[in-house]
Amino acid sequence: MTEGTISAAEGGDTLTRLEQEGEIAADYLEGLLDIADLDGDIDMDVEADRAAVSIISDSGGRDLQKLVGRDGEVLEALQELTRLAVHRETGDRSRLMLDIAGFRARKRTELAELGAKAADEVKSTGEPVKLNPMTPFERKVVHDAVAAAGLRSESEGEEPQRFVVVLPV
Repeated sequence: MTEGTISAAEGGDTLTRLEQEGEIAADYLEGLLDIADLDGDIDMDVEADRAAVSIISDSGGRDLQKLVGRDGEVLEALQELTRLAVHRETGDRSRLMLDIAGFRARKRTELAELGAKAADEVKSTGEPVKLNPMTPFERKVVHDAVAAAGLRSESEGEEPQRFVVVLPV
């Protein structure tokens, strides 16, 4: 087997490992919801080679907004805590993505539109466009949208002021 090639068994092992990460994360988050006395259902999936866990609510998620916080700050912190809980159980670093009340899904849509709009501006003016500072998740979504539009982009600056620059061809 050549380097970088994943066998079917390794692919199955990866899926099993990611499903295990999701189970550990779900248990951790269920405990958190119980402690906080919040109602929510937990949905698990595997997306783009990472475990994805969502907390959703039938009541519109108003209570869950407390777990999202301003601009997703609490969500980011909970994601890191959940990743640490997975790491503690498995010994492996987790790239798990957490979404609460659809916040990240809505944000992904907004950012994809922002990336496409910036790409259109660069195509029409021929000048680079610098965007506002973003989290790593946000930058990744914008980079993907710019690449889909046929342009390239780079991240510049230092955290937490790191931002995306969309470049002409």
